[in-house]
Amino acid sequence: MDIRNLKQQAEVELVRVTSDSQLEQFRVKYFGRQGEISKLLKQIPNLNKSDRGKFGEEVNKLKADLEAALGRQVVKLQKATASHEPVDLTVKTDSHRGSLHPVTRAIDQITDIFSRIGFNRVTYPEVDWDWYSFESLNMPKGHPARDEWETFFVDYPEHSKLGKLVLTPHTSNGQVREMQRLKKPPMRMINIARCYRRQQDVTHTFMFHQFEGLVIDKDINLGHLKGTFEYFAKEFYGPDTKIRFRPFHFQFTEPSMEVDFSCVHCKGKGCKFCKAGWHEVGGSGMVHPNVLRAGGIDPDKYTGYAFGWGVERTLSLRPDVQIDDIRRFYDNDIRFLKQF
Repeated sequence: MDIRNLKQQAEVELVRVTSDSQLEQFRVKYFGRQGEISKLLKQIPNLNKSDRGKFGEEVNKLKADLEAALGRQVVKLQKATASHEPVDLTVKTDSHRGSLHPVTRAIDQITDIFSRIGFNRVTYPEVDWDWYSFESLNMPKGHPARDEWETFFVDYPEHSKLGKLVLTPHTSNGQVREMQRLKKPPMRMINIARCYRRQQDVTHTFMFHQFEGLVIDKDINLGHLKGTFEYFAKEFYGPDTKIRFRPFHFQFTEPSMEVDFSCVHCKGKGCKFCKAGWHEVGGSGMVHPNVLRAGGIDPDKYTGYAFGWGVERTLSLRPDVQIDDIRRFYDNDIRFLKQF
């Protein structure tokens, strides 16, 4: 560890020191005979003669800075101890009771709804390799379908087989990982996680949550997919909600469909909240054979369906929310959050 990183680490640890015993542990770790400062000084003979002087000065400065910071922390703890007064736990207060964030509540509701029909909640990496986010999903390097996902790439050494590291633009990276984990159908997964894309407007944020459904078994067809959507729509939005499919193209499903739910405000008649009575919710389709092969599943024996929807988008369409800009979920405005 270099001097700069060591200093940052020590300062972070020092802020967390709250007792005399922790102070002593800090002193031993950094100023003891076998401490971090001593280890740095022992490196000097191994350096080039031209570098020894500068390195020694930096170590001495580090030691002086940490000693000063330690002294400040000692004074701070002494003041806190001196001013400590007993707390009367019987005194009534008027403090505001907190509540769960609306997105957290929606995730809990979504998890509960799908668990009732046999879906298993899993979690997969939000920072993942290119292979899981694209190549295993039938999008090889240079394929134009990748452009849609507005991906953030991580400045990290490229893996020889799995490619670059990315902030996952969708939860679909969990599909092949789930196949690799279970190895053999039946599979029924719901994966909920944060996703990242370079889009920011009233219906998009750089970071958002998505829930990914995946079902693989023998003889799975579009009827099963439709039935799943109808169940979720009625449970989440109300018993009168209807769904419809629109043909679309996703590289990792075939056939592919966009899914619309009937507007909960006008019951499908058309109003200011919808487009002719319908709301676009997300994408879905039958899992492409190439994706099944990437996960080690024989597409001649098994079929499956998958879908991925944004939690914020799905939540914003509820009649008890009526929000026209999903960025408000992350403005940290207490006036907005108190409404939930």
